[in-house]
Amino acid sequence: MSDNPPSGQPGQPPLEPGVPQPAAGPSVCPRHPDREAYVRCQRCGRPACPECQRPAAVGIQCVDCVREAARTTAGTRTVFGGRATDGMPVVTYTIIAICAVVYLAQRASSSVTENFAFAPYLGWTEPWRFVTAAFLHSPTTFFHILLNMFALWSLGQYLEPMLGRARFAALYLISGIGGQVAVTLLAGAPSIESLRAGDGGAWFGAVVGASGAIFGLFGALLVLNRHLGRSSTAMYATIAINAAFGFLYPGISWQAHLGGLVTGVICAGAIVVFRRQGVRHLVWAALGAVLALLVVVTVAKYLTVPQDIRDLSIFG
Repeated sequence: MSDNPPSGQPGQPPLEPGVPQPAAGPSVCPRHPDREAYVRCQRCGRPACPECQRPAAVGIQCVDCVREAARTTAGTRTVFGGRATDGMPVVTYTIIAICAVVYLAQRASSSVTENFAFAPYLGWTEPWRFVTAAFLHSPTTFFHILLNMFALWSLGQYLEPMLGRARFAALYLISGIGGQVAVTLLAGAPSIESLRAGDGGAWFGAVVGASGAIFGLFGALLVLNRHLGRSSTAMYATIAINAAFGFLYPGISWQAHLGGLVTGVICAGAIVVFRRQGVRHLVWAALGAVLALLVVVTVAKYLTVPQDIRDLSIFG
């Protein structure tokens, strides 16, 4: 009787005990048997379809291995210092759910959009609009929210497990605020004379949508992939196409796109710098500093505007 271990397929080296081996036949995802899988988990060796893949420090792991590692290893961290989870993008799904509910409320009552949309002339007296506008969408079309939520779903599945839920949520919110800040900075304040002539310009232009926050996720993905040595070639084309919409179609705020993108890049840079164990707690101070900078430049902008115009909404 031979002492050699059983071989795998003819012409292949013998299988080693305890080492996951490729399954015979077509590669299909164990969780979704109707889908072929072209990537294998680096931990267990099983095929994983795109929905079950989770980025790891090296290669890809399946959702089951990520969940098991989070359950058995206390205090595990992602490659960028966030708390490791089971890979389920809970924050992403929560944001999508909030946007969907708010959109239905917008369709039911126009007062929702009026009370929570952002416009530069309202930012000084109603600053909460810098945040709430990122959860609203145009109530006159389904295209706006569908496009944004698809982009959020695609990016969130990749970024949230990589960053951790708290860091991902902070990135989304700060980038969304950054988009409204850019709208304010790039909107020329009208004069009293122009207001009397009925020309308020961009200062009175309402802005809604998650686009600024999503462009922040785009920018963060470029920074994080570069740090990991992964290619982002396809993402540059995606960003360019989405950015072009802001210039080709009226009513789309390219200013919010630009502000979100820049803010996302800065936030991701802070996350990369403070990813290591000894300094990872400083990431929150760094992200807080980014938010504080946005507040400072916004206040500075408003202080350059005549008080009668700055406080206009009080009398509106």
